[in-house]
Amino acid sequence: MDTPLNTVAVIGLGTMGTGIAEVLARAGREVIGIDISEAAGAQAVSAIESSTARAVRRAQLTEDERRDALARIRTFTDLQAAADADLVIEVAPESYEIKQQLIRELDAVVRPETIIATGTNALSVTRLAAESARPERVLGLHFFNPAPAMKLVEVVSSVLTAPAAVASVTDLAYALGKEPVAVGDRPGFVADGLLFGYLNQAAAMYEAKYASREDIDAAMRLGCGLPMGPLALLDLIGVDTARTVLDAMYSESHDRLHAPAPILKQLSEAGLTGRKSGRGFYSYEQPGSSTVVRDALTPPQDGRQNGGRTIRSVGVAGSGTMASGIAEVFAKAGYDVVLAARSEEKAEKAKSRIGKSLSRSVDKGRMTAETAAKTLDRITPAGTYDAFADVDLALEAVAEDLEIKQQLFAAFDKVCKPGAILATTTSSLPVVACARATSRPGDVIGMHFFNPAPAMKLVEVVRTVLTDDDVHATVRQVCATIKKHPVDCGDRAGFIVNALLFPYLNNAVKMVQEHYATLDDIDAAMKLGGGYPMGPFELLDVVGLDVSLAIEKVLHREFRDPGLAPAPLLEHLVAAGCLGRKTGRGFREYARR
Repeated sequence: MDTPLNTVAVIGLGTMGTGIAEVLARAGREVIGIDISEAAGAQAVSAIESSTARAVRRAQLTEDERRDALARIRTFTDLQAAADADLVIEVAPESYEIKQQLIRELDAVVRPETIIATGTNALSVTRLAAESARPERVLGLHFFNPAPAMKLVEVVSSVLTAPAAVASVTDLAYALGKEPVAVGDRPGFVADGLLFGYLNQAAAMYEAKYASREDIDAAMRLGCGLPMGPLALLDLIGVDTARTVLDAMYSESHDRLHAPAPILKQLSEAGLTGRKSGRGFYSYEQPGSSTVVRDALTPPQDGRQNGGRTIRSVGVAGSGTMASGIAEVFAKAGYDVVLAARSEEKAEKAKSRIGKSLSRSVDKGRMTAETAAKTLDRITPAGTYDAFADVDLALEAVAEDLEIKQQLFAAFDKVCKPGAILATTTSSLPVVACARATSRPGDVIGMHFFNPAPAMKLVEVVRTVLTDDDVHATVRQVCATIKKHPVDCGDRAGFIVNALLFPYLNNAVKMVQEHYATLDDIDAAMKLGGGYPMGPFELLDVVGLDVSLAIEKVLHREFRDPGLAPAPLLEHLVAAGCLGRKTGRGFREYARR
């Protein structure tokens, strides 16, 4: 197994197998493509020809390099063609029966030292290796789709795998320009182990009619910076594939978060498997197309609602980063803003912070000095909430403490004029509890901005069972005016974003707690394999471990699901005062400022 892996057989020439073959050929390896279908082999070669031609047009490859790469690919329909391979990578369908049969047949074909790699992302590598007469040379090699573009490769060892085999395949991954992550054998490994639980929860959220598919996907793209929303991603992966992966994960974990949402079964059995069938959560132009077309569930194109109330002036309560950011957003949109804090000094300080933010925008050429000055002039600092007497919208951005917020809403109720809309920016507390602190609960709504408010486009609009229709319509219209994207949510813990984000973060902590993978490998896996802007531990340290723990406790208390219980490791770090970047230490250590 110390022999360089120069000749590689790829078994199964679907989308993934074709992509892997291209990666290998472009990296100078001889590629033996094998598929029981001769047409699949021809289609794979054609796809690689098109892909490499695009690479030449984009100056990623020279014409000579393209010609040489294509010359290194040969396709066959007989498994015997793998006899000369140093490495075999199988990407056959996700079925124990098919893969086990394939491994048994390869035993009779390949040389004793040949490494056999399974491309499974859902099945047990150990169970597959046990089918071989030489299980020490069987391991997992999990590429991500599309293989030519995605940098992550998970190298999966079973308890039977020889370290030399792992070393050889890891060296190959580096030679292919990939970032290998070493993981143990459990369904989903690192990236899919975290990803599919999140996707499953999104499917369940949609099935429960909590939010529309468009709002769920927009919330995760705009609120978390993800390249795709979860339901669109399920359609890309394949609804049936997701169900298979989740079934395998649940059979091992017995965690309800991994129990496939019933809608995945319903769609799969109806043949609505996503892009490949032309319809899944969304409808597509044709099977295999990425172009979404309108269907019965698509919101009307004139979906803008006319606001029922006139909003000219806005009161923002609070003096922290979120309050000053929201005040800046409204002032930029032309609203007169009263920025009230517990003292005049705090309010002036918050206005000064806005001034610095506007100056940075001027320095970066995003606005003129004149516009910045006019924006700042629209903000009036105040040391008392009595200044909210004439505002049309009063919005609080104070500490995430229900008692404090209820006291504030009681104050709004006394001070604000009849017909004023009263809004909370809470990310985890019940909006209706704020509403009940007033004599006008129909005027109360949630407007959950994301930090930093001037940059983040998303606002979760949280309607309670008591919120009036015209209040909801007005707030959606206000969001459009301030150039934010509103998504509608019911009044339950976590709304959309936090309800999907924090169980994923909690599961990442559990992986480290169980010594399954390292912080660095998990962060790398999610950035490289999932396109996440930050790994889960980078994000936890930025958000604050105390904030994260509080949100996870709220989710666990609301949904009573054992799988949502905060990981003990997170609780221990918070108890030790390791709260993330703000204290200089969380999951990682940071230089003190």
